[in-house]
Amino acid sequence: MDKDNLLQKWLNNDLTDAEAAELKAQDDYEFNKKIIESATQFKASEVNTVADFNTFKERYQQQQQKPAKKVRALYPILRVAAILVFAFGIYFTLFLNTTSTIITLAGEKTTIELPDASEVSLNALSSIAYTKKDWDSNRTIELSGEAFFKVAKGKKFDVVTEDGTVTVLGTQFNVKQRANYFEVVCYEGIVKVVSDTIVRQLTVGDSYRIYDGKFTEKKIAAKAPSWTQNYSSFTAVPIKEVFVELERQFDIKVSFKNTNENRLFTGGFSHENLQNALMTIAEPMNLQYELQATNSVIIYDKQP
Repeated sequence: MDKDNLLQKWLNNDLTDAEAAELKAQDDYEFNKKIIESATQFKASEVNTVADFNTFKERYQQQQQKPAKKVRALYPILRVAAILVFAFGIYFTLFLNTTSTIITLAGEKTTIELPDASEVSLNALSSIAYTKKDWDSNRTIELSGEAFFKVAKGKKFDVVTEDGTVTVLGTQFNVKQRANYFEVVCYEGIVKVVSDTIVRQLTVGDSYRIYDGKFTEKKIAAKAPSWTQNYSSFTAVPIKEVFVELERQFDIKVSFKNTNENRLFTGGFSHENLQNALMTIAEPMNLQYELQATNSVIIYDKQP
């Protein structure tokens, strides 16, 4: 049956059970119910049924049209709001997002100057991030990898890594944060290192190292980290860590075949030539190497 006829019969209380069930099944039943209950208050007598229905229908149409009119009226405001949101998004992205990030690739090193004239040298496959515009109020550098810092006198900031935080004041120091390896070496001044529960204040020549969860400290005589001179040096470091550093410097892949990767190595290699670097590592450790055409190296023990 036509919906208008159903509504008129409802208003006149003439609905059959089937027609009442049909109306109740409609999505706007509750909405219509409220309007009809309101419309019945205008009935003066039983003969005003048509007028009552017309009143109901007019009210119904008005209710149906109101939301659409409100939405249409809001269209200009919504358009302006959308433009403002877009504009503010661009503003915050271009002008307020002041994080500076520097990343080095395999075999690459770089040196940058911080806003306070301090210098940071990044080793291969490393990165730092800091806020440039508000550096004076937020003096924090996030480091992943290895970096050598020359801090301007009287300038204090924190170097934050996954394994610990280094607080400095006018000094020179090196931070190395790799998988299972965290090392800080002080070359000038004083640095404070905090890693979990291990807190140390380092002075010139002090070395702080956590490898595979084990903490060690020692004295060194060098004036700067060797990698800044294109040479990697190691003291009692597992051979696998030495070859991982070789991978970073020459962008190669090293694999081991029937050899002990945890043997300790003391020595180093140059970053200038891969063949020479392999020889200086392999010979003292009685190892052999096979350089593949696919830019990979296989390491194995020398045959007796």
